[in-house]
Amino acid sequence: MNDTHTARQRSEPDVPTPPWWRVGMVWLVLGGPLAVVVASLITAAIAVDGAEEVLTRPAASELEVQDAATLPAMQGRNHAASPKR
Repeated sequence: MNDTHTARQRSEPDVPTPPWWRVGMVWLVLGGPLAVVVASLITAAIAVDGAEEVLTRPAASELEVQDAATLPAMQGRNHAASPKR
């Protein structure tokens, strides 16, 4: 029985194994993580490019006297609730 099995293996033609990059399952497995890495790099580039300057002191417009339309909400609420003199 062992001789027949060996003879059967020899009679079948050898099928060449394709290189790893031609196997579809490899791209299915690697495609997800590669897409996440590319998306994170694009997100980081957008975040760095669109970042606003950090203010270390109040802006010049905050130092000027503001009218009622430009007051912050909390300050306007507190002013409306204060008793009239």
